[in-house]
Amino acid sequence: MHAVPQAFMNPTYPYYSWQLYQPYRSHIYPHYGMTYPPVYPPYYVNERFSSWHGKEIKDHGKEPFVVNIEQVTKQNNTYRTAIWTGKHFQVTVMSIPVGSDIGLEVHPNTDQLIRIEEGQGLVQMGNSRDRLDFETKAQEGYAIMIPAGKWHNVTNTGNTPLKVYVIYAPPQHPFGTVHLTKADAMASH
Repeated sequence: MHAVPQAFMNPTYPYYSWQLYQPYRSHIYPHYGMTYPPVYPPYYVNERFSSWHGKEIKDHGKEPFVVNIEQVTKQNNTYRTAIWTGKHFQVTVMSIPVGSDIGLEVHPNTDQLIRIEEGQGLVQMGNSRDRLDFETKAQEGYAIMIPAGKWHNVTNTGNTPLKVYVIYAPPQHPFGTVHLTKADAMASH
């Protein structure tokens, strides 16, 4: 068995097994800093499947829209941003800081779904503001269904921002809603 020549141990050059046994046929040319296997620049990525990183998150409502909801939810850093507002339902993304909450609220005529994409929280619901008798923990991958007329709150109990998307049926906020912070949301009500 032949020893592997030192030139073949350099990771910037491709390695071919036949070079071990017939080194006289091997020609090593510099690859001008390329790594092996090669890493292609981002422009080789199909734009339709590329990330949302750096793109504006905004309301695309009443138009056909397809989105990687997990990716957009994790990218969002605002308290609340509507990404689609239609006639019968609305989708928003939210980022709740560590130790903060969505805020105790009730929607008399709106059913709601909250899906946790990142983080963990304490879910509370009840028939009145003073009696939240339903309480459970939820984490990444959990969905929370809130019937119309139920008081509810979700508190971030983790050590990272709680990233969620919310579906309201019918819509709860005006088209194009963006609340940078919870204080902004409270001031708009």
